[in-house]
Amino acid sequence: MATADDIRATVRKYIDAVGSGSAADIVALYREDATVEDPVGSEPHVGRAAILAFYQAIEPLERSTELFSVRVAGNSAAFSFRVVTKFGEQTFTLDPIDVMTFDEDARITGMRAFWSQDDMVTG
Repeated sequence: MATADDIRATVRKYIDAVGSGSAADIVALYREDATVEDPVGSEPHVGRAAILAFYQAIEPLERSTELFSVRVAGNSAAFSFRVVTKFGEQTFTLDPIDVMTFDEDARITGMRAFWSQDDMVTG
């Protein structure tokens, strides 16, 4: 099993990649058969190809992230963070809570993002 420090390191890499990396950088953190449900209640993306297509939507956007807190228990982590994206003159700010599971190499096996449109702040 991955250590808590290994899992925290993957979470930090994920936050950094979402903030300024490519879709490929993000997907490299996932296991081949991983799932992404973002937001919870939406159709899950299954496997790296589907997950890559999902993250490619944010790739051309100006974005930044800030990690607030991480809690690790066993092979899972829950963390809160802020992601700010700019699209033209619009700025979108979201503070989701993500829950991830990890394999023995601290690769992400599943991600569920808890947020709704009501949580999105535009400016």
